Amino acid sequence: MTMQDEIRQGYKQTEVGVIPEDWEVKPLPTTLDFIGGKAHEQHIKAYGDFVVVNSKFISTEGQVAKYSDSNFCQARRGDILMVMSDLPNGKALAKCFVVDEDQKYAVNQRICILRPRNADSKFFFYQLNRNPYFMAFDDGVQQTHLLNGVFRVCPVIVPPTIEEQRAIAAALSDADALIAALEGMIAKKRDLKQAAMQHLLTGKTRLPGFSGEWEVKRLGDHVRFLKNGTLSRAQLMIDAPVKYLHYGDIHGSASLWLNPKSSGMPCVNPESVSSLDRLEHGDLIFADASEDLDGVGKSIEIVDYAATEVVSGLHTIAARFDKEVLADGFKAYLQFMPPFRDHLKSMAAGTKVLATNRKHIVSAILALPEPSEQTAIAEVLSDMDADLAALEAQAAKARAVKQGMMQELLTGRVRLV
Repeated sequence: MTMQDEIRQGYKQTEVGVIPEDWEVKPLPTTLDFIGGKAHEQHIKAYGDFVVVNSKFISTEGQVAKYSDSNFCQARRGDILMVMSDLPNGKALAKCFVVDEDQKYAVNQRICILRPRNADSKFFFYQLNRNPYFMAFDDGVQQTHLLNGVFRVCPVIVPPTIEEQRAIAAALSDADALIAALEGMIAKKRDLKQAAMQHLLTGKTRLPGFSGEWEVKRLGDHVRFLKNGTLSRAQLMIDAPVKYLHYGDIHGSASLWLNPKSSGMPCVNPESVSSLDRLEHGDLIFADASEDLDGVGKSIEIVDYAATEVVSGLHTIAARFDKEVLADGFKAYLQFMPPFRDHLKSMAAGTKVLATNRKHIVSAILALPEPSEQTAIAEVLSDMDADLAALEAQAAKARAVKQGMMQELLTGRVRLV
């Protein structure tokens, strides 16, 4: 059977893949005019009429310019703006933006205008934005460039009517609106959680049923440190009886808790770690090194380990606190308590890497609520974490659905009525 035989009826093979028979593949200039931007730095003021569009826009709004003449590149409503120059492996190259109004944007030399002719801007925005075709052009030096000639030969898929283009763009815009709404809800929830932590973890706000002064304690009087391993990640295995917590897994974790039973973790054979302490429910594991100040004190709390054997590995500090001083479930929030966080940051040492050690932890002195209040605080904050996780899962699903829609709609595999 030939490839042509495998193509379903009503479709044809082209250089960009299988598309409907009534769709065409055309060089970009037959559908969109290419207009290069112009240098305009001398016009940038603290005030002005035009938002400056540079390689950071589609990035950074707020920089404005005042022009005394008309010798600049001005975008029109419906224009597609594309970043033509970015650092190697940058995330802005070929990123697009659709202009929403006239006489608002001035376009610099690192940006081009793609101006549709009898075509729908949003459809071609979705087709061209970060398109793999553009990602292949790298000059191998300090910058990745899209030269004018690239656009002359760039193939674009063109549905036969502007009505179909608009229908596809509308469907994808609806998907974007859902994603934006979810991301807005996530941002709001994060702000609420941050405010809750600032109040609950400092005692500024007390939960119902709790009162009285928090007791000041020195953490070193209530902790036992566990022996950790020194194996590098290259020495670890995919499958073995003992799970091995590497410091990179702490920095890379989006959660404050780790369930070794259900988490994908590197492993080791028991004989390689026979001298190490096994972690238990409630143990708090710190990463002892961070490349930035925000990562100092990053830690995760072990939960529901069941019968899973797990050890603490390279560049970690495993701490087992007295449960009558720090309640299970609350320990994970210790890193957000201002006195503890600020203490570790003030003592972090290093140039390229900031280090935390056991002495830094034991010397921390802070006011703590009673364990019952700690548990109540942890329940409130963990409920907020669960809400956030649910929203983030919805947003991830919405992004995946949109990606699937783009693959189907922009190639005509699915036609809209």
